[in-house]
Amino acid sequence: MLTRIDRSRDGLAADAALYLLSAAFALVTGLSSTLLPHRGWGLIAVWGYLAAFIAVAAGLIRTGRPVKQTHDPATPASGRATSASDPAAARSRLVPARMALTWIAWAATALLPLVIEAVQRAGGRTDRAQDEVLVVEQMGERLLHTGTPYVGPAAITALPPGARLGAYAPYQPGMALFGLPRALAGAAWWTDARVWFAVVTLAALVMAVRTLGVTPASVRALQAATVFPICALTLATGGDDLPVLAWCLLALACCAAGRFGFAGLAVGAAASAKLFAFPVVAVLAVLAVVSGRGRRFLPGAIGLPILVLISPLLVDARALVENVVRFPLGHGLVQSPAQSPFPGYLIATWLPAGRYLAAGLLAAVALALAVVLLRRPPRSARSAALFCGYGLLGAILLMPSARFGYLLYPIAVLVWSPAAEVPVKSPNPGRDPTLYRV
Repeated sequence: MLTRIDRSRDGLAADAALYLLSAAFALVTGLSSTLLPHRGWGLIAVWGYLAAFIAVAAGLIRTGRPVKQTHDPATPASGRATSASDPAAARSRLVPARMALTWIAWAATALLPLVIEAVQRAGGRTDRAQDEVLVVEQMGERLLHTGTPYVGPAAITALPPGARLGAYAPYQPGMALFGLPRALAGAAWWTDARVWFAVVTLAALVMAVRTLGVTPASVRALQAATVFPICALTLATGGDDLPVLAWCLLALACCAAGRFGFAGLAVGAAASAKLFAFPVVAVLAVLAVVSGRGRRFLPGAIGLPILVLISPLLVDARALVENVVRFPLGHGLVQSPAQSPFPGYLIATWLPAGRYLAAGLLAAVALALAVVLLRRPPRSARSAALFCGYGLLGAILLMPSARFGYLLYPIAVLVWSPAAEVPVKSPNPGRDPTLYRV
């Protein structure tokens, strides 16, 4: 059913629905959100979505016209009629056009609002960036001057109660690199961490699309990672999740093409910045080993996350644990503001010893997935993407502290899976379990 809807009118019908619904979301966000950066995004992005919808609607009108039939002069009058415009050729031209429109729409709905808000912030507006932007820039400042991007428990306790939350940096040390431009060059629009999130995201997605090729599946995959409102809004107002997601998608694309060395570097970079990438590392590591490419994949996938930990561990190991482990699990000195009503949060909030119970459930699900992963390992990049998507969805639902915005990870990865359907050559080929097929 979903496949039929996705392919209706060569994908244009779904494109039109995506852009129209996204425009409605942006308008509602711009008029009613309580978060001022989100309102700024919505009032700009709505015009980009509407323009994209109009372009797709025009394409629907053109493709809906009847095809004129003519007789080939070289054939007898009784011969078959040939069309003045070959439908197959028209469809082949339509896919690159849809891809180009996706890039343009992303520029209008994410990159343009990002630059506008960054310029306004550099001009003195204090309501044009989410807190995570400030946190990443503070990480860069601390890394430059102290060798670690984290503040230890004692230093956090010494702060006034209202300032303690802002001292936490619940990211991997690699995320601090996005804050270095501002630490080195001072406040300017181009040193805003979001600008560098966008640069890295763009580079990774361009490489991923070039690796997979321009196909209907890769068009839909790119839309899920760019113009989908959760992704566009997140990049323009906060942005720290998008380069991590883009690196993971690039790693999946490289695995589909058999380039496991590059895949290891891409997912290793993602894991160096955020814990969300570690499930992807685990799944792709199994795929690489099963495919006989472990020696190419593992050095980058494991080496980069370890490399970025060296300096923080040597400077203050307790600060690293407090920020990266205890705080996300709800055991920090202050409570995380990520409190979307997912099952993990509800269990941690309303049940006795709920935080320990939620953490235990999360660990149990991770163990169960690990057992399934080892007993029925993925043998293609597509099945690996499905495994990653469902695993990330389960982790987000059971985390004691999570945001609705985190759903961009499983949504984008699952939509990405059909584009990564090129089978990976394996010394022990086997049929993918039907559990992983869609």
